Amino acid sequence: MVVTLIGAGGKMGCRITDHLSKSEHEVRYVETDEQKTGELTKRGVSSTPMSNAVEGSDIIILSVPDVELERISHELAPLMKSGSMLMVLDASAAYAGELPKRSDISIFVTHPCHPPIISDETDPEVRKEWHGGIRAKQSIVCALMQGPEEDYQKGEAIARSIFAPVMRSHRVTIEQMAILEPAMAETITFTLMVIIKEALEEAIKAGVPEEAATDFMLGHMNSSMWVLFGGIGDYKELVSDGALKAVEMSKKEILKSEWRKVFKPENVYKQVKGITKWE
Repeated sequence: MVVTLIGAGGKMGCRITDHLSKSEHEVRYVETDEQKTGELTKRGVSSTPMSNAVEGSDIIILSVPDVELERISHELAPLMKSGSMLMVLDASAAYAGELPKRSDISIFVTHPCHPPIISDETDPEVRKEWHGGIRAKQSIVCALMQGPEEDYQKGEAIARSIFAPVMRSHRVTIEQMAILEPAMAETITFTLMVIIKEALEEAIKAGVPEEAATDFMLGHMNSSMWVLFGGIGDYKELVSDGALKAVEMSKKEILKSEWRKVFKPENVYKQVKGITKWE
């Protein structure tokens, strides 16, 4: 099988290159940024012009920024052979309807879950691999947007390879993947995590020694993660009444009561459109 990787010299692209270079497939690497081609040279591979690389390929993987997916996918679509597969690593462009309209190719979407905070990894260095795709285990989500059912297995096998080591692979729809990201993971979770970081900065500004504030914050985050997501019982039975009161009072002060509207289909669509276009 011939696999072409577009954006092979980027951050994600290099991780994928490292995996594909060890596979049994014929792999063609495409990188147009001169600085990033140096990363390919370090890995003992070279870049091929996109038109040459795409011609005759069975699977084309796009490892490019969300804002470039529409342009690049439309450039290469006419070069793809009938029956081949376009694989993208994020649901945004797919959900926003920005991918090429060709009924004779398959479109497969996959995305890493990243290594979980609560895990069985014991090597301290592996635990620092927060992004995944090297040694730390992670799960992935996959969706066959279009194409014959048998192509799901083909796409999932490549996804497991490029994001290895993989614990679990979950089959979802494009709509469900967009709910997971950006709606759940970025619009809600990462936003709140940024606020947590800002809360730490406010405590330091208020006079708490930085080291003390950091230790207190990270320790309480670890404890809270285990209580909420560690499967060790009802969290309301595991924390103090004072903590529960603080949560109820603070929700009214910090969050709008209608925050769940983020997950309504029309709002998910607005979110994915917002991150696939330059402002």
